[in-house]
Amino acid sequence: MPETDVPNRVRSALPRGLVDRNAADIAAAEAMMAKIRSVYALYGFEAVETPFIEYSEALGKFLPDQDRPNEGVFSFKDDDEQWLSLRYDLTAPLARYVAENYEKLPKPYRSYRAGWVFRNEKPGPGRYRQFMQFDADTVGSASPAADAEMCMMAADVMEAVGIARGDYVIKVNNRKVLDGVMEAIGLGGADNAGRRLVVLRAIDKLDRLGPEGVRLLLGEGRKDESGDFTKGAGLQPAAIERISNLLLRPEVKGYAQASQLASHRPVDDMLPMTPPPGVESRGYLDNSVTLAHWGSVIGLTATGRSALEELRELIATCEAAGYGSRRIVIDPSVVRGLEYYTGPVFEADLTFETPGDDGKPVRFGSVGGGGRYDGLVARFREEPVPATGLSIGVSRLLAALRAIKSPILAAAEAAGPVVVLALDRDEGSMANYQRLVARLRAAGIAAELYLGAGGMNAQLKYADRRTSRVAVIQGGNERAAPGGPQVTIRDLKLGAELAKSTRDRADYLGLRQRAQFAAQEAELVERVREVLERQ
Repeated sequence: MPETDVPNRVRSALPRGLVDRNAADIAAAEAMMAKIRSVYALYGFEAVETPFIEYSEALGKFLPDQDRPNEGVFSFKDDDEQWLSLRYDLTAPLARYVAENYEKLPKPYRSYRAGWVFRNEKPGPGRYRQFMQFDADTVGSASPAADAEMCMMAADVMEAVGIARGDYVIKVNNRKVLDGVMEAIGLGGADNAGRRLVVLRAIDKLDRLGPEGVRLLLGEGRKDESGDFTKGAGLQPAAIERISNLLLRPEVKGYAQASQLASHRPVDDMLPMTPPPGVESRGYLDNSVTLAHWGSVIGLTATGRSALEELRELIATCEAAGYGSRRIVIDPSVVRGLEYYTGPVFEADLTFETPGDDGKPVRFGSVGGGGRYDGLVARFREEPVPATGLSIGVSRLLAALRAIKSPILAAAEAAGPVVVLALDRDEGSMANYQRLVARLRAAGIAAELYLGAGGMNAQLKYADRRTSRVAVIQGGNERAAPGGPQVTIRDLKLGAELAKSTRDRADYLGLRQRAQFAAQEAELVERVREVLERQ
């Protein structure tokens, strides 16, 4: 039938913001997630799983009108007129789970979970409507030591997946520091909630827009490269300067000389810094000096001073465990989860550069983060329930590991099955081929019989595309061999190497004999296993 006569042909295309994953993608993700899981388990966290779908109100999203929730979630109405939504993160469903099972769970409750989340947002480069997260949370502890543990665990995850120390940093801030600054510039209280949100969203764009771009958004607004204008927070110059003193000045980060550091401080894990002018001794980035400097520079309110004390305890806990500023560093620019984080916030940031599409170096930046969210579980219960958590962005971290050619991902490249070629298609021959396949499978070797219609060359190409290491060949000559039926075993990997080599090589004939050889059918499993093990 001509193509134009085919009725109702369906277009084969993915919706925007979604991606397919092949076998290699899945194997790589599972290998990486196994490393993350092992770190979470080492810290004493246990697995839990929640559904993809929750009641919309349980996710913290509310109906802006009577038709449908449209605040970034995919939603639909059930047959009982209840609004349901695909989860947009793993934290809100955990809060619902803890509240529902509160009396049965140990407190604090330490759990981890991995899964797909969905965002009803405009897709773009690196921004997807479906992606995977891998979270760990402690619910029921208000101690800054619980937040410190999340930061240390984030650092351990980075190294477990193959990110070298020095190529990442866990940046830490406290939302209450920002709240204190908001109070200091006259934006405290419920009446200013909207303007505070505009200010915080402007601060959150520091990495992308730089200090000047943030200043514009704190003031009247900013016009981007396309000419679109974004209205700013409308702050007065004095208020903008106060925020700039905290966020946009490099000297806010503290410096300490080696001689000033106490003997119990983790000097070996503190980041070396170029000393200030006139100072000759070795120096380090010192989180304690940073915190002391904050208090003197920005004139915090009581809320801000409380936040600094929490950060001091967090840093002291980390340093007592040997985690210094080389891995965990105070950074005032970290702003996360504007709607529900209530205390310390942290971000796992990759600091190395890789070539971008245009050849220019680019930094991967954030691959995960988290913070304290003491108000989320309390939405379901009368009493306050403190909580803190860490979330790893699986897809982004996986892209970073691919960029550095991680051996973890290389080891995850699973070989395809042994392919038994079907050279003869009569009923008896096909039954015999299937018997060979069954013997391999019974021995625990993944194998398949070629079920297509191609000839020998097409079948070998098929095996290559399946990333198979071994092909088993048996035609009439092999079945009728003197001394009993034989098979020809082809080492596809060695054969590919042989095809690239020259006959001048001294070992050419030896390689050729190893790349393809005959074996007794009775020795099939043993000889196939030998080839697989040599690879």
